[in-house]
Amino acid sequence: MNINEIARLAGVSRATVSRYLNNGYVSSEKKEVIRRVIQETGYQPSSQAQTLRTKKTSLIGVILPKINSDTISREVTGISDILTRRGYQLILANTNNDIAEELKYLNLFKDRQVDGILFIATILTARHKKLLKACQVPVVILGQHLDGYSCVYHDDYHAAEQITELLLEHGKVPGFIGVTTKDEAAGLNRKKGFEAAVRAKKLDCPPERMAEAQFTMESGYEKMKELLKREPKIDAVFCATDNIAIGAMRYLKEIGKSIPHDVELAGIGDTPLAGLVEPALATVHLYYKTAGAEAAAMLVEHMEKEDAVSRELKMGFEIKKKASVL
Repeated sequence: MNINEIARLAGVSRATVSRYLNNGYVSSEKKEVIRRVIQETGYQPSSQAQTLRTKKTSLIGVILPKINSDTISREVTGISDILTRRGYQLILANTNNDIAEELKYLNLFKDRQVDGILFIATILTARHKKLLKACQVPVVILGQHLDGYSCVYHDDYHAAEQITELLLEHGKVPGFIGVTTKDEAAGLNRKKGFEAAVRAKKLDCPPERMAEAQFTMESGYEKMKELLKREPKIDAVFCATDNIAIGAMRYLKEIGKSIPHDVELAGIGDTPLAGLVEPALATVHLYYKTAGAEAAAMLVEHMEKEDAVSRELKMGFEIKKKASVL
């Protein structure tokens, strides 16, 4: 079945069918006849032909760091809610936190293989910035702030500062388990927020009470063990993510520490598991799904409006006081 056969069955010209398929003007009477013939025959227009005509693919490249993550899942749900409603399809590029893979997908998508790119970023190197600058399609960055680009990001600094303040209402010997500071959002900004809260309480947290973990429970377990070996008096630990905090909690329980009476503990993310562990983990709710939807809406604006300008959106947060703090 092709466009010529649709035209013959509908009793109209090939040009009329073409206008119908490309949302051009067709009289209501002919439009209804064409619609009925397409429905009865099950005809699907060639996506390749449409792409050649319109220079549009209706595809969006979503570059993400880790597909089996609650955070990423919530963001992608928000992205999908907006883009599928607007007729776009998503290509999910999972990089497993591999910078080389991120660069590969940026290079693949940048030359109009897709209509736009949503980049859920962690570490932005000079090579990332060079490829972003070379992109011929609109790009929106989610999760990090980058000057000159539309981006949606979280207030990681104040989120970390406020959850640490909650920990230090009773705790006097703070500890910290973060992630690499090359990750400006979850690493650097959360560490700075923690340090600001510690200074405000006129306390200190020397290097021996700080550790850098991977984004896993297993790493949180190992780093909690390291910290207590170096400083057994630690009584309030802020972890950069819920997964790290849950791993730390498992070690504390294993050695007989009472949470929160011996050691208070908090994370960031408000993951489902944070509410299922015992005691429930104090955490910060970040609006990941909403952030994904906002980033997708920004991208649609860039793709569909010639006069769209770059915008930055910093999301809010909500402290969730749970049983892991006094």
